[in-house]
Amino acid sequence: MESEYESGDAPCFGPLLVDGHPVDPDTARDVARFRRAERARLVTARALPSEEREEATAALIDGLDRIVALEQGMTVAAYWPIRGEPDLRPWMQRVHDAGAHVLLPVVIEEHTPLEFRTWSPDSRMARGVWNILVPAHGAPRRPDVVIAPLVGVDKALYRLGNGGGYYDCSLIRMDPKPRIIGVGFSGCSLPTIYPMPWDVPMDDVLLSDGTHLTR
Repeated sequence: MESEYESGDAPCFGPLLVDGHPVDPDTARDVARFRRAERARLVTARALPSEEREEATAALIDGLDRIVALEQGMTVAAYWPIRGEPDLRPWMQRVHDAGAHVLLPVVIEEHTPLEFRTWSPDSRMARGVWNILVPAHGAPRRPDVVIAPLVGVDKALYRLGNGGGYYDCSLIRMDPKPRIIGVGFSGCSLPTIYPMPWDVPMDDVLLSDGTHLTR
């Protein structure tokens, strides 16, 4: 998962273990500091005027319509928008109307993998961890496609998220792995996020200026 590791003195012996991966503590600290600074900058930059935001979101929805072939019964994990993320709820409605199943990520407990629950327009929602709305009930399901919101993304399609690492620690455990599509507003590209061993790259990246990158 995407680590925000930073502490005082480094361990005396050997590397730090993060989610089972050996990592040099000094490297982990430096990368975490870089990502926090970039995250703060990019979150501020996506505070768009309402008209520009609506146009950018509409462009993303049009792009998803082009690259995601919806099929009856398939499962598509989207997200409930927070912190200025693109609001894809109109597209979620479209997915539902097409006969596919929309899933939303749910944090059951901090520092554990996400659970994906079915959402529909008449789902009863509840406030989850960090006050994010999630389906109140439902059995966990595995997504065929995951739409992941981007704070930033680099040239190798590694995602900079909100810093909790939930997508990474969840996606790396899925077998078979779903198709992962990162979506974000234009201007969120970075040369690199300095990927760590637990980072999971996107299969596709779609930006509101029409950019579509694939691995």
